[in-house]
Amino acid sequence: MHWLQSLDTGLFYLVNHSLSNPLFDWLMPRLSGGEGVMRWFVLAVVILALGALCFGNARARLCTVTMLIVSLAGNVFVVNVIKHALHRPRPCLTLPDVIERLGCTSSGSMPSAHAANWFAATMVAFLFYRKSWRFMLPLALAVSFSRVYNGVHWPSDVLAGAILGAGYAAGGTIALQALWNGIGKKWFPLWHARRPSLLNAEDGNGKAEPPNSARPATDNPQSSAESHWLRLGYLLIFALLLGRWVYLAGGAIELSQDEAYQWLWSKHLALSYYSKPPGIALIQFVGTHLFGDTEFGVRFFSPLFAAILSLLLLRFLAREIGARLSFWLLVVATATPLLGVGAMLMTIDPPLVLCWTWAMIAGWRAVQPNGKIRDWLVVGLATGLGFLCKYTAALMIPCWAIFLILWPPARIHLRKAGPWLAVLIFGVCTLPVIVWNAQHGWITVQHVANDAGMQGRWHPTLRYFWDFVFQEFALWNPIFFVGALGAMIGFWKFRHQRPLWLYFFCLGAPVFLGHWLFSFHSRVLPNWTAVSILPMFCLMVVFWDEKIRAGQWWPRPVFAAGVTLGILAVVLMCQSNLIGRLAGAPLPGEKDPLRRVRGWDAEAK
Repeated sequence: MHWLQSLDTGLFYLVNHSLSNPLFDWLMPRLSGGEGVMRWFVLAVVILALGALCFGNARARLCTVTMLIVSLAGNVFVVNVIKHALHRPRPCLTLPDVIERLGCTSSGSMPSAHAANWFAATMVAFLFYRKSWRFMLPLALAVSFSRVYNGVHWPSDVLAGAILGAGYAAGGTIALQALWNGIGKKWFPLWHARRPSLLNAEDGNGKAEPPNSARPATDNPQSSAESHWLRLGYLLIFALLLGRWVYLAGGAIELSQDEAYQWLWSKHLALSYYSKPPGIALIQFVGTHLFGDTEFGVRFFSPLFAAILSLLLLRFLAREIGARLSFWLLVVATATPLLGVGAMLMTIDPPLVLCWTWAMIAGWRAVQPNGKIRDWLVVGLATGLGFLCKYTAALMIPCWAIFLILWPPARIHLRKAGPWLAVLIFGVCTLPVIVWNAQHGWITVQHVANDAGMQGRWHPTLRYFWDFVFQEFALWNPIFFVGALGAMIGFWKFRHQRPLWLYFFCLGAPVFLGHWLFSFHSRVLPNWTAVSILPMFCLMVVFWDEKIRAGQWWPRPVFAAGVTLGILAVVLMCQSNLIGRLAGAPLPGEKDPLRRVRGWDAEAK
């Protein structure tokens, strides 16, 4: 080991000192991502990935997806694990006279993540396109060399990273092919028969498969093609559930202020509380009794609620508009920052959105000509349980009133017992809050009025209006936010022919537009519109599908751009330290999207 260390040191000084020259001094920091190059590199990667996903053939898309999966999994489960296990000091911390061209950090040195990532990408590209090594391999070697030249890695770090990256890329690609052979033949026989090899994804004529044509909404969910999309949706829901639980169990984020004091409520159960109904306390009471007073115990039910909600939506939309569109709606929800991050924090919004969606699904069954009493009972129960989590659930009643006004055929149910029984059940669910407030001077009413700014005189202002617009624009995903607004306007001429579209509009748009108008009066927090997101996205998905059937080209690339942008945003929000690394400077605390779940460990304890 002493001889190997001496060899490593000698090679390091050879590269870091002896090979120094003005050209390398300019070039090598840039190859390593310094000098502000990293942000442009990431932008270029995102553009190339978007181009491959939107306009590439089947092989290009599979190559892009495989490269992303292999790189992310390799970084998390191989490179970072070894870095933390060995925690080898970097040369700049142990050797004298190191020329530090990129500064010095205390993170682990072995192996080099840059080398691993580049050689992993090179290997995947080579497996899909044999001639790609002529470009990728020299670039991977140059980046690896730059890590030693800049003084941030030992030569052995780079060698280990290159071997690991190429190794897990080859192994990962083989594993994906084996997984496709095993699962694909059993669960997706039509797709597997069409494309048995991931590396040679071409149809029988030797041409890349054309984009999937839109299927009629009348397809039977039990038909073969539809069942494939349904099973793919189940796999996505299960993978997201496990991934979110693993993320939470890893302790990457602390309890936010809200979660901490609502956990305190769970130790003192009551009919209601000063600012919130009792639902959140009961949920945390069960979670912490199952898993102890830990962050995971507090948040256990948030990913579970997201999975149940996704399952309800998947099956409902598969029956009403087709399994393919229902799957892509799940992808849209996953790529929405507010929903993606909200599926991991145990606030009052996850159970509210679940209950709202449950009531929406049951309500559509209830308003059909053959709607049953039990469907109305479910509507009342779901709305009432939502109210016990957050008072916003009461907005379901005016949303229903708007739908009945705009869709006369549904008014026949007002002559039946169903809607009134739903209102009665909802009223019974509000009793705990009413009783508690009657005992405590209606303090919640005062609190909500103060939050809404009802105590002072109204002075119209655009300040809160623009704050609300920019926050919703970012947290809904900019592309999907604009798409939802466009669908809300564009569908109007179809409202008499498409009652389901009108139903989605009525269950989402009034909440969003109401808060938007209220922002002229007072500040509106971005999560107050959470219940409107999924109904409006349902409307957006069916509206875009109609445009695809009409032969318009833009929905597919716009959709792919939205998904790519959204997933990148969700990843950065879950690991906000990456933003500082991409920007080349530490992220200021007040700009950190995770500031509400960092630095509160002492308060939570």
